[in-house]
Amino acid sequence: MRCFLEIAYNGSHYHGWQRQANAHTVQEEIEQALSRMMGQPVDITGSGRTDTGVHAKQQVAHFDTDSSLALEQIQYKLNAMLPPDIAISACREVKSEAHARFDAQERGYHYYIHQKKDPFLDGQSYYFSQSLHVELMNIAAEKLLGRQDFESFSRVKTEVNNFICEIFTAKWFWENDQLVFNVRANRFLRGMVRALVGTLLEVGREKLTVEDFVSIIAAKDRTKAGRAVPPHGLYLSEVQYLEDIYC
Repeated sequence: MRCFLEIAYNGSHYHGWQRQANAHTVQEEIEQALSRMMGQPVDITGSGRTDTGVHAKQQVAHFDTDSSLALEQIQYKLNAMLPPDIAISACREVKSEAHARFDAQERGYHYYIHQKKDPFLDGQSYYFSQSLHVELMNIAAEKLLGRQDFESFSRVKTEVNNFICEIFTAKWFWENDQLVFNVRANRFLRGMVRALVGTLLEVGREKLTVEDFVSIIAAKDRTKAGRAVPPHGLYLSEVQYLEDIYC
């Protein structure tokens, strides 16, 4: 049986999602718990990696098992074994060929900013006190929509065949006292969202014009874009699949 896990985690104390030889990761924690539960080694495959310090509201990973445990029991036992900063939101059976990474149709991220110092948001949101012209940021964000080359916002050293992504949503909005960037696409490049936010903040500070932002996209040159903002404001917010992969 192949199962999809829906996972939420606070990434503050982890070196990202992906298992690494000499680092503490979210994938490692879940695999160790699953392996203890099943009495044999269990590998999981995530929908994608998140970097050190990045959080997730909905990460998805698949694993295979011949266990007789009910899905509800797997979820309950995993939550009992995992540390408080990792939670299993759902465990669902999928078709045997379903793949958490390759079958993902759409991924979404939220980036959170607060502009008034708040100790309760420390490590959960980026404190950025400078004045921002949010309307200009949204005009610039609209230029991201559609299928384009986003090499200007990708890490230089990355193993991809191309830098083409299709962005479906890119919009800033206020949620209580936080400014949130919502971006959804078919795929994301490494470091892409943090570089997008960093560059859009320069538009908001009126250090860059909307026309400058369009030129940066066209340049396909990471040195032309703004800095990457800190990871602790970033959340993987959703991963979407076609319903026909579920049993």
